[in-house]
Order: sequence, then C-alpha cells, then structure tokens
Amino acid sequence: MKRALISVSDKTGVVDFAKDLNGLGFEILSTGGTKKALEEAGVPVIGVEEVTGFPEILEGRLKTLHPNIHGGLLAKRTPEHEKQIKEHGIAPIDLVCVNLYPFQQTIAKPDVTETEAIENIDIGGPTMLRAAAKNFEYVTVVVDANDYGKVIGELKAQGDVTLATKKALAAKVFRHTAGYDAYIANYMTELVGEENPERVTFTYELKQSLRYGENPHQKASFYINPLGSDFSIAHAKQLHGKALSYNNIHDADAALQMVKDFKEPVAVAVKHMNPCGIGVGETALEAYKKAYEADPKSIFGGIVAFNRPVEKETAQLLHEIFLEIVIAPSFTDEAFNILASKKNIRLLTVPFSDERKPEKVLTSVEGGLLIQDQDTYTLEQADLKVATKREPTEQEWKALKLAWKVVKHVKSNAIVVTDAEKTLGVGAGQMNRVGSAEIALAQAGEKAKGAVMSSDAFFPMDDTVEAAAKAGITAIIQPGGSIRDEDSIKKANEYGIAMVLTGIRHFKH
Repeated sequence: MKRALISVSDKTGVVDFAKDLNGLGFEILSTGGTKKALEEAGVPVIGVEEVTGFPEILEGRLKTLHPNIHGGLLAKRTPEHEKQIKEHGIAPIDLVCVNLYPFQQTIAKPDVTETEAIENIDIGGPTMLRAAAKNFEYVTVVVDANDYGKVIGELKAQGDVTLATKKALAAKVFRHTAGYDAYIANYMTELVGEENPERVTFTYELKQSLRYGENPHQKASFYINPLGSDFSIAHAKQLHGKALSYNNIHDADAALQMVKDFKEPVAVAVKHMNPCGIGVGETALEAYKKAYEADPKSIFGGIVAFNRPVEKETAQLLHEIFLEIVIAPSFTDEAFNILASKKNIRLLTVPFSDERKPEKVLTSVEGGLLIQDQDTYTLEQADLKVATKREPTEQEWKALKLAWKVVKHVKSNAIVVTDAEKTLGVGAGQMNRVGSAEIALAQAGEKAKGAVMSSDAFFPMDDTVEAAAKAGITAIIQPGGSIRDEDSIKKANEYGIAMVLTGIRHFKH
C-alpha cells in the first residue's frame, strides 16, 4: 500500500484530497490539527507518533523530525536503499502534502509580537517538503491546494503521477520554501537593525502575466510584495477596462507616488512617468480642470490620478479625452457609468491612506542590484534658507511649495514652473539644466511672468537664473550646494528674484 503524509496549516480542500487518496489505496499519515480534521471527516488516519514511536514534544515544535519519516521521504526506490530502510523498519512515503505555519500572515499583523512571529517559524514542514522535493523522482510533493485536482486526476488516469508533474511540483516547493525563508530572513534582519546584510533575498508573488514589456518584443510579468503598502498600484482594484500593460503599471505607480505628497485635493496627469499636469483645488473637479489646463496636449493618452473620489462632473470632463487610466479612492455610480462607457479606459481604485509605509527601492543593473530608501523627504523637513535680498511673498511661498513637491517626481535634470495652483511648464531628463529650464519656460510661455521655478538639484552656473529672469519668473526654489551658488544668488538679486535654498536634492533617474 502506498503512503501519503498530510500535514497542513491551510486546510482548504484537504479533506476531499485525503478521501480521494484513500479511495485510491493510499494509507494516510498525519499529525496535529490535520489528523483531527481528517478523523472527524471519517478518513482513516495513522498518527505520525505511531510511525516514529515518539510523541510530539516541546509544545508541538518536534513532531516529524525522525528517521522513520525522513528515511521514508528520502529513500530512492533502488535495491540498495530499499534494503537499508527495510533493515531499519522504515516504510517509504510516496506522497507528501504539506503547507507551512502562516509566518507571512503573522508578521503582516500590525500588533504582532516578536514571540508570536518566532513561534510561527515552521521547522518540520520545510524539512519534509525539501526532502520530498529532492526525491521527486519517487515522491509526489504538494504544497499548493490548487494542485490537488491535477494530482488526483493523474493518479486516477494512470495509477501514478507523471515524472514531469512530479518535477514541476518539486520546483514549486523549492520556490515556496525559498520565499518562506526570505520572509523570515528579512524579518530577523529588520529585528536586529542590520542595514547592510552580507546577503539579501526578496520574494514576490505573481499578480499578472503581461502581454509584453516596454516593447512588444520583450516578455514581462508583474510580481507584488504581499507585505508591501496597500496604498500602491500592486494592491489596486481594477473596476473596468482591459488588463494593465507593463508601461501602464510603471506610469500608474509614478502617478500614485506624486499623489501621496498632497493632502489637499489634487489631480495628477502623467505621461511616461513624468507629470504633464498637476493641479490643486478645493475639489477634485477644480483640481482636474487646472491639471488639464496645465498641458491639454500632453494629457492625451495619459494617466490621471486623484486623491479624492471622482464624481459625475469630473467624469464628464475626463470622458471628453482619451485616457489610459483613471485612479481614485472611489467613483460614484454616475461617474463610473460615464467613464465605463469607454471600452478601453482602465478604472482603478486604491485604498488611499495618510500613513506612509516607505519601502526599499530596488533597481536592477546587469549583474547586480541597487537598493535605496524611497525619497519621502518633504519640504517640512527641510531647513529652508532665503538666500537673496528679497524674500518670497505669501503667494510665491505657496507656489514654491507646489513647485518643490512636483520637481521631486520629474526625471533629472528637472525644472518645473508653476503658479500657486498648477504646473505651467515641465522640463525633464535633459543632459544639462538650462536645457530643462528652456523647455519648461517655453511650455509656460506668457504664463511664466509672475510664476515660480523649482530645480531638483543646484545650479552649477547662473545661466538658468538668467533664463528664468528673462521669462518673468519672480521666485526660485533649489537645493543649493554648488561651489558657485553665489553666482546664482547674485544673478537673482540683480533681477529682484527671491531664491530659497532647501539643502536637499531630489535626483530621479
């Protein structure tokens, strides 16, 4: 008679699986809560302690770590191995169905204690899974309830599970245990405050297979961090429209990062991960009108994100142009019906929150990985210094604060021109700073007169200030820190421009 060892924390579908195995002639071994559940369902079960001849001890920490279990899992079906296990009274185990203590779910709880987390580190489960997976040629190992049907189907059809399926299930097991250990390793690393461990391992779960990557010839997938921030594109709920593309996800993430920096009603329009229009107002409708006015040409085919619910009037305006995605905390029924009348627009809701949960930013380079903190630095944290003779007016201060919030999210070199309520010009990603300034000022046009300018990094020369002055800019905010700061300050004083230094740089590559 074949033997199956079943011991699961998540008991979804396990009773039916065990019944099917028993009906196919399998003897079932089990332990703890799984054994109890199977017995209550009328499935004949042999307790693991009957096989090991040793009781569960140490509050259940030690149950299955025994030669009578692991010999049965690791034995090849060769004469030499079969002779050895027979000499020691060990019976082979042909199928293992195990899932692990819920460590991931435990540490996700906001009030989890260290003791609780440690107790949910599974030892016996991963050991059994790895042993069975190593011996996949002879042992079928199941870690995912979604595979129960496939295993039973093959057993019924041909009396055994195919080698190809056994190998695929083993690969899944090693991915599963690797991910499980990664959660534990990262938890322990954070617990002891190690900032630069000698080795890092991250684990993500597949959310979506994508049609292609940045371009049609590139394959791509979307993986998420289950323990990551809910206030993210990874945990957005799609209400309408076709599946998100690789570029959609990138742009939507960029839009949400911008929205997070605003508490007042804001509308953010994004193209190719840069803001093409940002507006603030008393309502979402007012904010959107300003964002649209900022650049009515570039917003076409873009993404718009709000930090307030979208209602009917706003939806009617959004409906007038082609947009890829609209993101908001919610949509009224009327707004949803208006927007959903367009087949291809994607409508997403995200659980907005004032609580920031910064994550590490991972950037792949060929052969390696760069890791850094998210740039969550705000103007409130900065030590602002008015470097010029003239201080900004109250209205200029309001505009400068908006400009500084926006420039943080523009690809470097970045220059942004705004008034107190919306962007007027955005210069992104140029190889020199004055080039970005010229783009931003040209886009702003006549509206640059009386507006303000922000720069993500210092001015290495006074040419950007000169260009700003000629366009009518009246105040500038920038990090400072150049050995030639005095040249820019002198030029600003020459034109009566107020200049504020923040002491903080916002490069974004």
